[in-house]
Amino acid sequence: MILLRITANRWGFLRGAFDVGCRLASTSEGALKRTPLYEFHRDQGGKMVEFAGWSMPVQYKDSHISSHLHTRQHCSIFDVSHMLQTKVHGKDGVKFMESMVVGDIAELKDNQGTLSLFTNEKGGIIDDLIVTKTDLGYLYVVSNAGCAEKDSAHMQAKLSEFKAAGHDADLEFLDCALIALQGPASARVLQAGMCDDLTKLTFMTSRISKVFGIPECRVTRCGYTGEDGVEISVPAKHAVQLAESLLKDNAVKMAGLGARDSLRLEAGLCLYGNDIDENTTPVEASLVWTIGKRRRTTLDFPGASVVVPQIKGKTTRKRVGLLSEGPPVRQHTPILSPEGKVIGEVTSGCPSPCLKQNVAMGYVETEFSKVGTPVKVEVRKKVVDAVVSKMPFVPTRYYTGK
Repeated sequence: MILLRITANRWGFLRGAFDVGCRLASTSEGALKRTPLYEFHRDQGGKMVEFAGWSMPVQYKDSHISSHLHTRQHCSIFDVSHMLQTKVHGKDGVKFMESMVVGDIAELKDNQGTLSLFTNEKGGIIDDLIVTKTDLGYLYVVSNAGCAEKDSAHMQAKLSEFKAAGHDADLEFLDCALIALQGPASARVLQAGMCDDLTKLTFMTSRISKVFGIPECRVTRCGYTGEDGVEISVPAKHAVQLAESLLKDNAVKMAGLGARDSLRLEAGLCLYGNDIDENTTPVEASLVWTIGKRRRTTLDFPGASVVVPQIKGKTTRKRVGLLSEGPPVRQHTPILSPEGKVIGEVTSGCPSPCLKQNVAMGYVETEFSKVGTPVKVEVRKKVVDAVVSKMPFVPTRYYTGK
């Protein structure tokens, strides 16, 4: 079978998602990795594409816009099994993780997680990841598929140094599937298959539970859409069973990478490789909130001597949101001052199915970063008016228990 080839004209909204780490092209499937749901995707009518070395569904029978809106109004299943799942064991596991990331992992309560960042010595972002401090004595870490090889090599190299210094930590890379159920109906749908009370599972908390009869599932209330939802780490042999159980509810549909990208952009969430990379610091990326207060004082994360002074000082550029009319803006679109000077570049952009106008994010010179600042974007050699906007573009609906 030959993978679907997608043209930029018809599927231009997807370009931001796939410019880094993959290409939509005719590629032999034998060269690509497959998730435990691969055959299930094909049976469901999934259009398979190459993404970060994996064969993944870009969409199903519904249009991209229909799938996007269904997620906002009901809920959808996303296969995110291609992401790297890792356990960090050992009595010094927290110290080991903090030697690589900017977050305060030690302050997390049992079964609480946080978004954090791997940084290099120059303060650049190696990857973004979610770290959960479990009540079982290990950390559960989920990081990006496109950075899986880089991240695993980075952690293993750091682990060798850490152990050589006499500390106790170990890594375990998991081969479980990872299924995201996202949307306002997700809790109701999932509750039907769980004995645990989901009203007690709030945003960025996690627990091990039996789900639709499947034991040893880790359910984490989080996601990449801005909606309430969960990510379920499930033994690979039970992945299809779980997806089929969820789909028995009429509110649930399958969704692909196309909807996932536009949903995360409406939610103002970064895509690694597009919106953040090793040449971007957390301060430039407007991700200061990921840096733990204690870590700002101890200055003991990689690149702290570069990053922390930027918090109170000024960077030359900053990540911002943009709204515009007319033709949609894409990655690498120049951002101009009202006078026509190039002041930055778009990193992600698409037409918003919810707002029915163009949304984008990118980096501009700091003096132009205030919300409400009028700017221009150059689209297909035409200059279009735009305005700096707050993010998220569409209000998030994470469940906080209130």
